Amino acid sequence: MDKNYAPILLFVYNRPAHTRNIVESLLANSLAGQSELFIFSDEAKDESSRSAVDEVRKYIRRIKGFKEIHITERNENWGLAKSIIAGVSEIIETYEKVIVLEDDLIVAPFFLKFMNDALTVYQNEPKVGHIQACDFTQAAGLPDTFLIKWTGSWGWATWKRAWKHFNPDGKALLAELERRKLTYTFDFNGKYGYTRMLRRQTEGKNNSWAIRWNASLFLDDILSLNVGKSLVQNNGFDGSGTNCGGGGLYASNLYMHELPVKAIRPIEENMQARQAYVSYYARTNSFLAKAIRRIKRTLKGDFGA
Repeated sequence: MDKNYAPILLFVYNRPAHTRNIVESLLANSLAGQSELFIFSDEAKDESSRSAVDEVRKYIRRIKGFKEIHITERNENWGLAKSIIAGVSEIIETYEKVIVLEDDLIVAPFFLKFMNDALTVYQNEPKVGHIQACDFTQAAGLPDTFLIKWTGSWGWATWKRAWKHFNPDGKALLAELERRKLTYTFDFNGKYGYTRMLRRQTEGKNNSWAIRWNASLFLDDILSLNVGKSLVQNNGFDGSGTNCGGGGLYASNLYMHELPVKAIRPIEENMQARQAYVSYYARTNSFLAKAIRRIKRTLKGDFGA
C-alpha cells in the first residue's frame, strides 16, 4: 500500500472532552505517528463559548504523537460549513487526498489503515469519490465494503479529483435534482428528507456543507465506498453540539479489527445496501418512531430537533 499517508483534518470548536476523545482514539491507530494532523479551531461565537474554546486550544497545543501537527486558530467564528469547505479545499490542493473528522467522533484502532488503503485502491477510479467509515444501519448481511450513492459525513475521505465536483450552490443543486426528477431516489425512495434538508439550506435554515457534498456527487453519478462494519462512532448526541438530536437513532458499534479493502468490480451501486438504507430510514423515520423519540426526549428534558 501507498506509504504516503493522507493528512488528517480535524475540526474542533468548544468541546474539550470530545476533542480529547477523538485525539486519543486516533493515537490508538498505528499509523498516527506516520500521519500529519491539521487541526482547525473555530473562534468563539460569543462570550459564553469563550472559556471552552480557550480550553480546547490549550489542549490541542500540547498534542503529541503524530508525524507533524499543524494548528489553525481562527480569529473569528466561521461556523462548521465554512470551516470544512475552506479547510478541505486548502489542504487537498497540496496533498491530493484528505481524511476528515469532527470533534464529536471516536475512531477504531484500524480506522487510519482502512482509510489509507481505500484511498490507494480507488485513487484512480473516477466513479468513486468518497469513502465513509461509519455504518449506523447495522443491517445484517451487508458486505464489509460496498458502493452506494450517498456520502456520510462521520469520518470520511476524498481525493482532489473528486472534491472538484463539490458545488456549494445549494439552489443550483436543488433545481437540478427537481429538473431531473431525482428527489425520490435522493431521499432513499422518499424515506428520508434529504431534499428537504437541501431546501432548508437554500432558505438559510441550516448551513449544511454535507448535504451539498452529497447532492454534488449524487448528481454526477459518483459513488461512495461505505462499510458494513463501523470504524467510527458519533459521540455528539449528548446535547453539546450545534446539530444534535437523534441519540440512539444513529448508534453504531465500533469494529475493533482490521477491515480489508478489496477493489469492487464492477463499479456500480450495491442495491442490497441501498435497500438496507431504505429499510432503515423507513423504520426509523416513520411517524410512530419519530413520536416515540420525541416523547423520550421530552421525558429526559431534551427538546432538540
